[in-house]
Amino acid sequence: MAENNNDNAVKRENTILMTSLGILMLACIVLAIIGFCFLKEPDDIIEGQADATSIRISGKLPGRVTKFYVSEGDMVKAGDTLVHIHSSLAEAKLMQAEGMKTVAAATDRKVDAGTRRQIIQAAQDLVTQAEAATTITKKTYDRMQSLYTQGVISEQKRDEAKAAYDAAVAAERAARSQLSLAREGAQREDKEAAAAMVSVAQGGIDEVQSLLEDQYLIAPCDGQIDQIYPEESELVSLGAPIMSLLKIDDKWVTFNVREELLNDMPLGGEIEVMIPALDKKKVKAKIYYVRDLGTYATWRATKSTGQWDSRTFEVKAHPVENIPKLRPGMTAVYFKKQ
Repeated sequence: MAENNNDNAVKRENTILMTSLGILMLACIVLAIIGFCFLKEPDDIIEGQADATSIRISGKLPGRVTKFYVSEGDMVKAGDTLVHIHSSLAEAKLMQAEGMKTVAAATDRKVDAGTRRQIIQAAQDLVTQAEAATTITKKTYDRMQSLYTQGVISEQKRDEAKAAYDAAVAAERAARSQLSLAREGAQREDKEAAAAMVSVAQGGIDEVQSLLEDQYLIAPCDGQIDQIYPEESELVSLGAPIMSLLKIDDKWVTFNVREELLNDMPLGGEIEVMIPALDKKKVKAKIYYVRDLGTYATWRATKSTGQWDSRTFEVKAHPVENIPKLRPGMTAVYFKKQ
């Protein structure tokens, strides 16, 4: 009797276990069918970033940074003074050019006065002055050449000394020509030569002044100072960038998109992008630029059949509305609907 009761109990337990497994399998099948029928494929996510136009501020005056009037992050207006660059060499050249103009103007006046003795004396003084300048610049150039050979100074410094020497030699030749004309008398040619010397001297002044115009660099447009490269008291060369200026009003978002996803991003069309850094703010953007990135950005097929290479395109879009908090480098996300 006891053995029959035990067999019945085992059979009941097996029946309950099989029933439970059947119910569990049925539930899994039902859930799989519901998921297959109602769940949809996730959206394709295209990730890009925000950017803005950056302008590099530079000048044509080599010299030493004396003072910055702005700091990184400052907002500036067009015409604001940004930095002062001092060049003792340019100022010395300006003084030299002004002195040459004074001498040339005095010579011109003496030629017009018609007094032979005074003309000859002025021309002789010019020759003496030019000879002294040639001697000094020659010694300076020889020293610079020696230092350059030893690797002490740069080639630019040597070239500046050579240019000064060549200018002095040319000025000496001109002075000697002027003296020769003066000795021959104040003829029409003498007056023309004296007037030409004044014009040449004025041209030298204008040249140096054009360089000195860049000793104070100003902002070409409204924007924000993004980065400053040198420190105060550092030397900067000709055309070296001093700082970069961001045009805050000129912003866009950039995406790198495979060509099969371009159908929903046509040129001139509008898309909705999400900015995670701005509390996932969604904004409208108008596409204004689509360009092939070239073969280096092509997605290569991994199978010989059933797949094909897919090129990558760069897509740029301007936000339709102004977003002051949107900063270059922020992530922008576009969800492509299935």
